[in-house]
Amino acid sequence: MKFAKRMERMQSSEIRELLKLTAQPDIISFAGGLPAPELFPVKEIAKVSHDLVEKEGQQLLQYATTEGRPTLRAKIAARMKDKYHTEVDPDEILITTGSQQCLDFAGKLFLDPGDVVLCESPSYLGALNAFNAYEPTFVEVPTDNVGLIPEELDKILSTTDRCKFIYVIPDFQNPTGRTWSLERRKKFMEVINKHNLPVLEDNPYGELRYEGEILPSLKSMDTKGLVMFLGTFSKIFCPGLRLGWVAASKDVVSEYVKIKQSADLHTSNFDQGIADAYMENYDLDKHVEEIKALYKKRRDLILKTMAEEFPAGTEWTHPEGGLFLWLTFPQGCSADKVFHKCIEMKVAGVTGDAFYPNGKTDRNMRINFSNMPEEKIIEGVKRMAKAIRECM
Repeated sequence: MKFAKRMERMQSSEIRELLKLTAQPDIISFAGGLPAPELFPVKEIAKVSHDLVEKEGQQLLQYATTEGRPTLRAKIAARMKDKYHTEVDPDEILITTGSQQCLDFAGKLFLDPGDVVLCESPSYLGALNAFNAYEPTFVEVPTDNVGLIPEELDKILSTTDRCKFIYVIPDFQNPTGRTWSLERRKKFMEVINKHNLPVLEDNPYGELRYEGEILPSLKSMDTKGLVMFLGTFSKIFCPGLRLGWVAASKDVVSEYVKIKQSADLHTSNFDQGIADAYMENYDLDKHVEEIKALYKKRRDLILKTMAEEFPAGTEWTHPEGGLFLWLTFPQGCSADKVFHKCIEMKVAGVTGDAFYPNGKTDRNMRINFSNMPEEKIIEGVKRMAKAIRECM
C-alpha cells in the first residue's frame, strides 16, 4: 500500500507514546497534560444533558451549522471580553473539535510545502505535529524568562523568505510554563504589524492564573486582523467534550469554515449543547476558581518539594498558572538517562527534546502538576530527585 509522501514526516506523538509507557497504575506520572478528573462536574452535566434532550432532543441530535451553536458562540465572545479584554463578535468565532483541530486547519489554510512556520523555542509538540503534515520548514525564535524575544523575531523576518505565520503560547506556555510580560506582548505586536505576519495565539490555560492578573491577549492588541485566537473548554471544563474555538476576522473565519465543512461538517451538536446549557444554568467562573485553588495547591507543593529534594544545579521555572513547569538538569546530566532511570523508579516526566522542531536539548524535562494527588506529588519528586543524583 502506497501512502502520501507527507506520511514520511508524520510520526506518532512522542508524548502519546510515552503516556502508553507511563499509564501503568504503579507509575507516578508527571508526563501528561491531564486535568484533575475529580473536578469534572459529572452530576451537573448529567442533569443538563437530561434536561437538554427533554427540551430540544430532535434538534440537538440533528445536523447543525458549521460555525457552531449561536448561543454558545455568544457566550464565548462575552467571556473573551471579560477575561482577556478582547472584543470579538460571535460571527468572528468558529466552534471546533478541540483547539487541536484549529492547529490542523491553520496548516491546511496557510502552508504549502517549504513554507516557513515560526514558533517559540521550545514550543508545544502537538502544534508542531499538526503543522508538520503540511511539509513546512520550522524556524525557532529565541525566548527568555518573559517570553519570545521581539528583536530576534524582527531579525528573522527581515532575513527569511516564505514566512506564513507564527505560532505562540503567551500564557503559561506548554512546555515551559512561562508567561510573556505585558511589555513583551506590545513589542511583539509592533514587529508583527511591521511585517504583516499572521499570528496563531494559542490560549488553553489563560484563565488558570494562580497569582497576579490575567494579561491582555495578543488578539486584544490586534489592529490589522492578523491574530487568530485559539481557545478551548478542555482545561476549564471537560477535555472529553472536545470543544474549542478560533476567534479571527470574518474573512479568516470564513476560510476556516470551508475547511471544517470538508473535515467534519460541524463539531458535535450535543456536546456544544451541554457546554451551553451548563454555562446557562451553573457558574462556570466558580468552577474555574475551584480548579485554580486545587492546581495552585499542587503547584506550590511541587515547587516546595523540589526545592527540598532536588540536587544542587537543578533549575526549574515558577509558573504563575497553567499546568506545567520546565526542569533544567545540571551540566553533564542527561535528560534521556534521567527519564529511563525515573521509569525504573516508577515516576515519569517528558524529555525536553520533543518540544524543539530543529535543535535538540538533553538537559530539560517537562513536568505536569495538575493531575497527581498531593501524596503522589511528594513521593514522585523524591523518586525523581534520586534518579537525577544517580545520573549526575
